[in-house]
Amino acid sequence: MAVEEFGGQVLGKPIELLEADHLHKPDIGKNIARKWFDVDGVDAIVDIPNSGVALAVQALAREKKRIVMYSTAGSTVLSNEQCSPYGFVWTYDTYALAHTTASAVVKGGGTSWFILASDYAFGHQLQKDTAEVVEANGGKVLGFVRHPLGNADYASFLLQAQASGAKVLGIANAGQDTINTIKQAGEFGIIQQGQSLAALILFLQDVHSLGLNVTQGTYLTTASYWDVDDTSRTWSKKFFERAGMMPSMAHAGVFGAVLHYLKAIKQAGTDDPDAVAAAMKAIPINDPFTKEAHIRADGRVVRDMYLARVKKPTDSKEAWDLLDIVDKIPAEKTVWPLEQSKYPLVKKP
Repeated sequence: MAVEEFGGQVLGKPIELLEADHLHKPDIGKNIARKWFDVDGVDAIVDIPNSGVALAVQALAREKKRIVMYSTAGSTVLSNEQCSPYGFVWTYDTYALAHTTASAVVKGGGTSWFILASDYAFGHQLQKDTAEVVEANGGKVLGFVRHPLGNADYASFLLQAQASGAKVLGIANAGQDTINTIKQAGEFGIIQQGQSLAALILFLQDVHSLGLNVTQGTYLTTASYWDVDDTSRTWSKKFFERAGMMPSMAHAGVFGAVLHYLKAIKQAGTDDPDAVAAAMKAIPINDPFTKEAHIRADGRVVRDMYLARVKKPTDSKEAWDLLDIVDKIPAEKTVWPLEQSKYPLVKKP
């Protein structure tokens, strides 16, 4: 949709789109990227769900001087220790998720936590960031457990959470793992027995799949929502006609990243990666979901985000009317201060 909106070509050249499935395996993802760079002449890669795969591709893209834009990979390492002048963290990271959702839950009385995290780079970082936010706001983390990616049975993990006596079960995984965790937590009566759930990352499709009866009242952080204003609604209806669902922040992020990348090529008058990366950082980001955002020196997109709460079934007017926007979080509160950056190319204030 971004390619079509841009007109299908840039600087007189047609825009070609390739896609591939890395199967959540870093070696496969890196090999795909290597072939794309070395054989197929690919200029940029976008999205890359799974932070382990993203880190593998980031290292290769840094070596090859190719641009990568991450929408569903959320480890802060991508724009910190393993930063690249050609890497852009577009939609969210674990810092933003933890600082928005966890702080709101703790301030609302959820002062003791047990964290269930996925056992790969993203889950590790989200667990760490969440624990730091909980403790910084006066709460305590009573324990944690990590599960394999794509796990099916959460019984033993949920029993540990119940036994901890924590007020809040922090769910630091994503996608189908989050869906399975919340489903099985309902079967175990976690909420009925007094514990509450805090989903550190919960996509719109997850809420839709689980249903409002299971997810109502859950807080989450999102970079976008389809029903925020007329502009987002208009674009989202076009997306719905093609995809059969409203866009999550991941979909909106991929669209925005590709559109901005193409604008930067036009601005730079070349597809040279150094010139394009500089143009991407120089021009503001504007699309149906993002207004006047910018990219700072470490490649992190600095954008407003939203604290949302899942609606009660009685408050929902249609199938995808799932969230209430509780608060708009200013851009500067969703990223860590640059003076804390470990990226050597960042000039400290």
